[in-house]
Amino acid sequence: MDEHLAKMLKWLESDRPFSVAETLAAGIPRHILTHLCNQGAISRVEHGIYLPVNADVTENLSLQIAALRVPNGVVCLLSALRFHNFTTQVSPEIWLALRQHSRIPAMSCLPARIVMLSDVPFQYGMEEHDIDGIKIRVYSAAKTVADCFKFRNRIGLDVALEALRDGVQRKLFSVSELMNAAKVCRVSKIITPYVESIFP
Repeated sequence: MDEHLAKMLKWLESDRPFSVAETLAAGIPRHILTHLCNQGAISRVEHGIYLPVNADVTENLSLQIAALRVPNGVVCLLSALRFHNFTTQVSPEIWLALRQHSRIPAMSCLPARIVMLSDVPFQYGMEEHDIDGIKIRVYSAAKTVADCFKFRNRIGLDVALEALRDGVQRKLFSVSELMNAAKVCRVSKIITPYVESIFP
């Protein structure tokens, strides 16, 4: 037990969630997590995901949990807008893109909105960011704006237009980057008049 608890120290002293898969890979049996949970040292925040009770909860916590729970997902739409600092508003839900025909995992504590994308749009504009050792997959700023126009009926055209204006003003992407993403998302005809009004 002491040997296993010693191995758990890096998880107990961290400020990030961790998965059962990570601890098993480190040679820590599952029953140690149950013991620590019963002792109040860690809490179960999602199926197979735990968090040290003394961890400083950051705004990235939901992204980290989603990345551990849905490793094949990509942060998109409103959650990607927040990640790229388009907005200071925090969505109560995490928006994730999955490849078409993927299994949608059940999440009990983390509310999620899922969008399905075909192969090319799913892969295009995907970035990887490391947050405390957890790899977060998120779409680029240009791809995110194009997605906002593609899914404007779900998030609102006003949100897409605001994202476009903010992205241009803050130089988060070039016109060519945006139009390439729009072509992949098949929204070139929709987005072009708005882009031309900004870049006459």
